[in-house]
Amino acid sequence: MNYENILSESTNGITTITINRPTKLNALNKATIEELHNAFKVANIDATTKVIILTGSGTKAFVAGADISEFADFNVENGGKLAAKGQEILFDFVENLETPVIAAVNGFALGGGLELAMSAHFRVASDNAKMGLPETSLGVIPGYGGTQRLPQLIGKGRAMELVMTAGMLDAPTALDYGLVNHVVTQEELLPLAEKIASKIKRNSSVAIGKAIKAINANYKDGINGFNIEIEEFGACFGTADFKEGTSAFLEKRKADFKGE
Repeated sequence: MNYENILSESTNGITTITINRPTKLNALNKATIEELHNAFKVANIDATTKVIILTGSGTKAFVAGADISEFADFNVENGGKLAAKGQEILFDFVENLETPVIAAVNGFALGGGLELAMSAHFRVASDNAKMGLPETSLGVIPGYGGTQRLPQLIGKGRAMELVMTAGMLDAPTALDYGLVNHVVTQEELLPLAEKIASKIKRNSSVAIGKAIKAINANYKDGINGFNIEIEEFGACFGTADFKEGTSAFLEKRKADFKGE
């Protein structure tokens, strides 16, 4: 499928989605958010896609924020609707995908860009990456889940400071805080993401999807994550992948998972 603002290509079980607005530092506008939703939806239902890698085009930015010109004249009602729709069709959508999503953060990930990276299941970064939520410097707060996911990842105190100061974290600090899992050079970034993706896709995609659901449950209000784990653990016993995995282990051979 052809897009105006993103690129999506699949090779050997890995779909790479690239935000492709280099002249705007890959800023998120309404059209880009909708295209990303569609690309993630297509990749998630594609049985051949085992892992999704999300990145930005060029070397300067993953996503340098939202396109402010689109909402500078919004009123209270419009602002609320903007946040609600964005969270529904992209940020929450990505977080709850059954297919694992790795954000490869190259350069600036600010505002909506960091919120998008945090909605991925985990992150790797280039050593020139800069991450932050500068919305308070514009008289607003993060609206795409930033006030919720950032404290989950780096702790309440650090998140409070970062949001209040509208500051930025460099890559080593983001690694120290646990915001990203690995930091490498720009040239090594996508190869690292692909290497990790290759390790992931050896395993049962059904089991991975259930693990994502169980882990996410711990962060949802009113849901007992332990109960979800029990349910998803039990459900695994009814899958073909469970039968294949246990048979392969007992027969001392490599499992051939079909994702069923």
